[in-house]
Amino acid sequence: MRKEDVLNDDFLKQFKTGDELSSFLSHLQKRGIESILEGELDGHLDYEKYKKSNQNNSRNGYSNKKIKTSFGESEIKVPRDRDSSFNPMLIPKRKSMVDGIENIVVSLYAKGMSNSDIEEQISELYDINISTSTISRITDSITNDIVAWQNRPLEPVYLIVWMDGIVFKVRENSRVINKTIYIAVGLRKDGKKEVLGLWLGKNESSAFWMSVLTDIKARGTQDLLITVTDNLNGFTNTINNVFPESKTQICVIHQIRNAFRYVVWKDKKEFAKDMKLIYNAPRNKQQSLP
Repeated sequence: MRKEDVLNDDFLKQFKTGDELSSFLSHLQKRGIESILEGELDGHLDYEKYKKSNQNNSRNGYSNKKIKTSFGESEIKVPRDRDSSFNPMLIPKRKSMVDGIENIVVSLYAKGMSNSDIEEQISELYDINISTSTISRITDSITNDIVAWQNRPLEPVYLIVWMDGIVFKVRENSRVINKTIYIAVGLRKDGKKEVLGLWLGKNESSAFWMSVLTDIKARGTQDLLITVTDNLNGFTNTINNVFPESKTQICVIHQIRNAFRYVVWKDKKEFAKDMKLIYNAPRNKQQSLP
């Protein structure tokens, strides 16, 4: 089997719209919320985890709580204190529905956010009067987890790596704006898919992707057998500069979109039907073209 035959284009299309992406975002959101709650408790007790306190009140393990978000239902660990005076502000007691925090939490884990950016996002997240010291403790708590996730070691080899952008609506400066977070998804040798990282970039340039690829290599990856990208000018050369043996394939979705640019409006519907037949046709290696 050639390396090009390993690729399943349906995976690329379905990951961005299907259960796999929702599952990943739900997991990332869970660890983000738990880190934020740890920071809230730090502020409530006025001392950090694993530090000594002169107060009578202290940490007292965790309780499990089910929450509902746009990514579905998940169970989180909520830290407790001994005198039960801690009432989380992000997810108050007797409240299970969480609105408006999903995209903000995801954006926090994207490389490119400075500490001041993270602190501003935390402030926007609460949208209530909260002390500066508590905001600082929450920022410190989640920043530690963010750095650990961003810099975790990667596999030496990935069979396929897909790179593209996802647009999120995020609240910033009391406004809701669109932010594009670029994502790299790798197919490991054991057949499992892994999100290699999230990166915040103002534009999808070759220089930006060079920094992404360099980051992936610095975390232990030696080779990407196949990379699947859009048709960005110079992207293939950028990939080969970092991973010389990698083979690049243009994502089918982007190929179809590019082809549509040359079709007049009245013919697009019929053209789309014909294109679907081509890309969904079974592959027969024995069949030769006339």
